[in-house]
Amino acid sequence: MPTIFRGDLQRPRGGALAWADSLLADHAILRLAWSNFGVVVPGRLYRSNHPTPGRLETQTRRYGLRTVINLRGRRANGSDALSRHAAARLGLRSLDAPLSCLRPPSREELLMLAEVLLAGPEPMLVHCKSGADRAGFAAAVFLILDGRDMAQARRQLSLRFGHWRRSRAGVLDAVLEAFARDAGTGGDFLGWLRDAYDPAAIGRDFHGGHFADFITHRLVARE
Repeated sequence: MPTIFRGDLQRPRGGALAWADSLLADHAILRLAWSNFGVVVPGRLYRSNHPTPGRLETQTRRYGLRTVINLRGRRANGSDALSRHAAARLGLRSLDAPLSCLRPPSREELLMLAEVLLAGPEPMLVHCKSGADRAGFAAAVFLILDGRDMAQARRQLSLRFGHWRRSRAGVLDAVLEAFARDAGTGGDFLGWLRDAYDPAAIGRDFHGGHFADFITHRLVARE
């Protein structure tokens, strides 16, 4: 369903159209009772699906959030307008690091993600649409940049958050596996990105499963 939200929240009926668009066109009705929230590193990084304004306020008060990282990038839809307005009202810093879960990120996208994750200020909340794929990948990159082991990083991409390795989103797992293979234990992620990362080769070698793709990308429209 295409977006039905046009303009900004200050226009007549702007708020109502933003909510209608968010709930219906952007599937936020599925997110009203399901935040897909997770603690990555207590006091430093948390992850979720695209938060509603009320949920963002609750999480800010509970965890002392200072930054929101949006992995969807700027969107001309109601969900984006509502969450950015709420972040500004709460005094949160809003950062964007747009990614897709349908292909390997480009080198530039990954370097931007790393820069945003390192920029803070903490505590931070990172979100995508469903909180399953891109949020998990960003959480894994954060852990790698923080010197954590790959086993801990890989757990951020799991069925517990609705991530299916057999779908096209499994290409994000393939990126982590390529880093582990090329750089080894204690590898320099930023150095690997600049010198050895080959998204085209990862994309060529990865093949997702048709049934998993139908569920995750046709039915729930992951991006």
